[in-house]
Amino acid sequence: MSDIQELFPSFTTRFMLRFRPPAMENASADTFLITGGCGYLGYRLACSLHQKGAKIILFDTVAPKQEVPDNIVFVQGDIRDYAQVEKAVAGVDCVFHIASYGMSGREQLNRHLIEEVNVQGTGNVLRACVEHGVSRLVYTSTFNVVFGGQVIKNGDESLPYLPLHLHPDHYSKTKSLAEMAVLKANGTALKDGSGVLRSCALRPAGIYGPGEQRHLPRVVSYIEKGIFRFVYGEPSSLVEFVHVDNLVSAHVLAAKALISEKQPRSAGQAYFISDGRPVNNFEFFRPLVEGLGYPFPKLRLPISLIYFVAFLTEMIHYLIGPFYNFQPLLTRTEVYKTGVTHYFSMAKAKAELGYEPQEHNLDEVVQWFKSRGHGKKTQRSFLGRLLLNILLVSAFVVVVLSFLPSVGSG
Repeated sequence: MSDIQELFPSFTTRFMLRFRPPAMENASADTFLITGGCGYLGYRLACSLHQKGAKIILFDTVAPKQEVPDNIVFVQGDIRDYAQVEKAVAGVDCVFHIASYGMSGREQLNRHLIEEVNVQGTGNVLRACVEHGVSRLVYTSTFNVVFGGQVIKNGDESLPYLPLHLHPDHYSKTKSLAEMAVLKANGTALKDGSGVLRSCALRPAGIYGPGEQRHLPRVVSYIEKGIFRFVYGEPSSLVEFVHVDNLVSAHVLAAKALISEKQPRSAGQAYFISDGRPVNNFEFFRPLVEGLGYPFPKLRLPISLIYFVAFLTEMIHYLIGPFYNFQPLLTRTEVYKTGVTHYFSMAKAKAELGYEPQEHNLDEVVQWFKSRGHGKKTQRSFLGRLLLNILLVSAFVVVVLSFLPSVGSG
């Protein structure tokens, strides 16, 4: 933006800034912008806020697949383009910055796009908030800002960031850089003189729930293709997950905690968010595997072997990815995240945000997939009838042939 534009914003923008109602604890008084708002978490968060009467703007590169209710506006845009971000941010009270790239699969190997979205894009969001008087920003970070394959048991927010050069993937490194920028921006004076930017970061575990489209469909595809024939790591290794409804609740609570007139509790803070129930990664998915009618694997392989295979796969993808962008079975980061113990305390989130995770399981996830034709039982029933019919016909033919007179040799 030029100096003249900075000094003389449009009349429309100044009008919206001047007459925007002050933030209140009642969400119905607020307008929220959600970057990455058409993704799984973003859309669920939007619906939750909408039920409270809030006005919602979904900012995303793609249109929502679901029908958008009244008072929820979709704005198509890319956080890498500052002009588009600036236009979307003007006039809102709070930004939930969820948009990111490179979390899993082959996306983890696109370093250039990861850098642009996670670092440059976050910078654009922060700049736009300051320029347009947005006083609250909640950033969706990740466990990975402190985890890089080392064992962590009941860790808390006092843990230092993992040194950047130790991150096994570019996504985790850029999410660390983005979170640092968000927390550093806390307290920055807003250009309209209305106060300061208050920002915080949530570090969620792996997200699950009915309709989740990033991880669970990939897991189910491995199950159905017969690839899920083994597990790895120690049976005692523990990780964490977070149900989407718990994560939505954490976001709403964090935004509310940034409002306090005196000293906002969550301003400048980071919080680990999960269901608060450490579990072995593969045992967590057992109900999904068996619920879809498949046997749970009995073969257990050493994690070092799987990590080596993942490393080789990444090297192959690096060489031929520009010509054939295949989906790696696992990346090195995914091996660590699923096979190495790392779980965190919810004490800070509970004390400062009032976060109380509700209990959930995979039953609704199993039913969601079954309702869409997944599951082995239906297939097995058809194949079973076919095999039985073949056996019956074969047996009948054998019996008939046994009564036929034999033809002697001449």
